[in-house]
Amino acid sequence: MHLRFSGLTHPGVVRQRNEDAFYIDPQGRFFMVADGMGGYSGGERASQLTVALVAMYLDTYWGRHQPPVEAIQRAMMRANEHILAEQAQNPVIKDMGTTLVLLCRGEGQQAWFCHVGDSRLYRLRNHHLEQLTYDHTWVAQAIAAGGLSPAQARSHPWRHLLTQCLGREDLEPVSVQSLTLEVGDCYLLCSDGLTEEVLDWQIAAILRRQRSPEWAVQALIDAACQRGGRDNITAVVVQVEADSPAA
Repeated sequence: MHLRFSGLTHPGVVRQRNEDAFYIDPQGRFFMVADGMGGYSGGERASQLTVALVAMYLDTYWGRHQPPVEAIQRAMMRANEHILAEQAQNPVIKDMGTTLVLLCRGEGQQAWFCHVGDSRLYRLRNHHLEQLTYDHTWVAQAIAAGGLSPAQARSHPWRHLLTQCLGREDLEPVSVQSLTLEVGDCYLLCSDGLTEEVLDWQIAAILRRQRSPEWAVQALIDAACQRGGRDNITAVVVQVEADSPAA
């Protein structure tokens, strides 16, 4: 099997600058979306720094000197340490931080993913869309506790309140989960600028009729902008396909 992939980011309709960032490894090993916070300069710096540092670390150690789970956890810790160091050096960006969702491919059908914050990973398999990540937000905890319904959470004033993000001294250990890739799978990594505007069933409909990953990310960005585009919007789509007979 092989992967086809594409990514796109957009500032949205309302905001002037883009604090989102994404990274796609040219070899198809790592895929990331980050959503920065802490003001324009801080959020933009945090997201870009994070994807660059995690990509550099994984490129150095992936499949060489460390087990995949350990490499991913150390890469995330390294990014958190760098953000904390920049906060200490520059009081103007002392509140900067970022979410991150990461998908990594190993040998064959093996893959791993992790996240911090509310950037999400979805999987479309057999026409069924599943959210693989759990938002690290106050409203997600309230839903799990039975205090809020998903419909109430979409308009709750605290829906953007994160319980975890990179750039915190009290960052909890990052949980890395494994998954098995199957031909026909479609994976979506995205920032909350997409999911705030486009409902899951609408995301699923776009992914089901996609012509290519390039078409899908553009369609998702367009859908979010048409529904308000109040935040920065980023999407990375990874399609799992069978190898051709020639290959």
